[in-house]
Order: sequence, then C-alpha cells, then structure tokens
Amino acid sequence: MLMALPPLAMSALLLVLAAALTLLLNKLLHPVLVRYALARPNARSSHKIPTPQGGGIAVVGVTLAMLVALTLQTVTPGIEPIRLAHLVGAAALLAMVGAVDDIRPLPVNLRLLLQFAAAIAIVLSLPPESAPLGKLPLQIPTLLENLVLVVGLVWFINLTNFMDGIDWMTVVELAPITAAIALFAHIGVVPKAAGLLALLLTGALVGFAPANRHVARLFLGDVGSLPLGGLVGWLLIVLAGAGHLYAALILPMYYLADSGITLVKRWRRGEKVWQAHRSHYYQRALDVGFTVPEVTWAVLRLNIVLASLALTTVVIKKMYVGWAALACAAILTAWLLNRLERGKK
Repeated sequence: MLMALPPLAMSALLLVLAAALTLLLNKLLHPVLVRYALARPNARSSHKIPTPQGGGIAVVGVTLAMLVALTLQTVTPGIEPIRLAHLVGAAALLAMVGAVDDIRPLPVNLRLLLQFAAAIAIVLSLPPESAPLGKLPLQIPTLLENLVLVVGLVWFINLTNFMDGIDWMTVVELAPITAAIALFAHIGVVPKAAGLLALLLTGALVGFAPANRHVARLFLGDVGSLPLGGLVGWLLIVLAGAGHLYAALILPMYYLADSGITLVKRWRRGEKVWQAHRSHYYQRALDVGFTVPEVTWAVLRLNIVLASLALTTVVIKKMYVGWAALACAAILTAWLLNRLERGKK
C-alpha cells in the first residue's frame, strides 16, 4: 500500500507517523520515568525543578523500529542487512550506555570505550561509496580515513550529549539537519536509505518537541543524546561521501563552533574537559539576560539559514560557491556566539 503512494505523500505519512508514535510512547513512559529517571537540579543544571529524563527512549526506539521495518518491507531502497545491523546495533549500544548513565554515572573510561566500539560499528555500516576524505585532493589510506571517522564520531556523539543542556536545544539543532538531509535525498543527491533515516529522525524529534518545550516536562537524557549523535554523525558522513562536504560542515556549524571553542577554552584553563560543566555559549547566555526560548529560537533561525546555505552548495556544485557558503556560515555562527556571550544589553 505504501509503495503505491507518491514519494512526497509517503514521506509526509512516515513523518507524521514517526511523530505520533514518539508522542504516544512518551506519554505512556512518562509515569515510569518520573519514578525511576528523575533529573534533580544541581550546580550545573539549567532547570529549576526535578524533571524526568529518558524521552530519548521513544525518539530512538521509534526511529530504529520504523527504519528496520520499512527496510525489510523494501518500502524504500535500504542498506545491506549486515550494515543495517551494525548501525542499529551501534545506536542500541549507545542508548543502553546512556540509559545506565542517566540512572547511575558510568566510569569515564568505560563510557568512552563503549562509545568507540559503537563508532567502529557505525563506520562499518557506511555504504561502500561513502569515503568523505577520499573526496579531497589528497590520497588518504583507508585505515587512516576510518580512524579519523571513528574519532570524529566519538567527538560528535559527545558534543551532542554536551549540547543537550536546555529545553529544545537538541530539537532546534538536529531537526533542521535531518530535515535538510531528507530533502537532499528527495532530490536525489544522497542515498535513499539516508533520506529514510533522516526523515524518521525528523518526525521523532518533532514528536518529542511538545514534551521538551520550555518549561520542559521531559528531558531527552543520555539514552537519547548519545545514539542521536551517532545516527546524525552517520548521516553527515554519508552526505560528505556523496560529494557534499561543504554541506556536511555547514549543517552542524553551530554545534561544532559552540562545543569546539568551549572545549579549547576549558583545556587552556587547565580544566578537565571530560567533566560535566555549564560553560557553553548557550548556557552562559542564560546568565547574561537571555531566556531559554530566546536562545533556542535564535539557534533555530541560524540553523534554518545554515540549511539554506547547505542546500545552495548541493544545488550549485562549484568550489567558489562552497567556500562562500562556508565562510558565510562561519560568520553568522560567530555573530550569534558573540551575541550570546555579550548578553542582551
């Protein structure tokens, strides 16, 4: 029945279905999460009242379940079963690590080891043609490229977790990225399997958004942020491997800049960069006069512009267009970071 629908109608149906299932599952899980996964405010928190966490169970669960079901039903061309198993298994491992960490923090070394294991599985799940560094005018050995991808994925998994610090932040950051990649698949510039995953993630994030709207009734939790980092990282690698490296760098520009600059600053101050903190630009903005909705709406507006710039580089595949869009994205991101740091006055 789904196969008989026009592509656009099928995409809309899957988007709405993923959102509805996520919304419903979160409502069903809410009483359990209140009892077993309550996040209490501390010195590093931005919330003021105890709030249940674990909304990522629904977001990731619905996404993976629909991805597997639709791929097996060949609703859309999928990836090889072994590669699908690697990707789903890696996301499930990251979700389990996050679930345990939400309840009782894991030792840093064990947490990092499991993240590396998941990142290796994600790299193994990539389509054979996805070699983003191979698009550069340099000959890079496959082993070195895979090592770079694994380390980069671990970083992206952790920065996604670190950036999930206020209501709606993950939604306004990741939804524009996944929606853009779903659009790119619709116009035929990235594999349809990546487009399906991006579409399902967009729907699941939209379904999670009402519960996470300020003041949030439910947090994503590490059970959601860690696997979301892995899945979106996979999408960005596939996008770069399809020959759109500029777009893959532009889409997560705010995430990369805020987390990267903050990491360097903490390292230069001699702080332990792996420890939880409250010094990201979006967090410090709350201390200089901004409200949570003001911060998230500003980030959302920026990400919509970044998605438009990424689309430009996808449609007009000229090097000068790519560099110009990348420079524009960097300038706009720097402007927003500066504004968040200086405060409303």
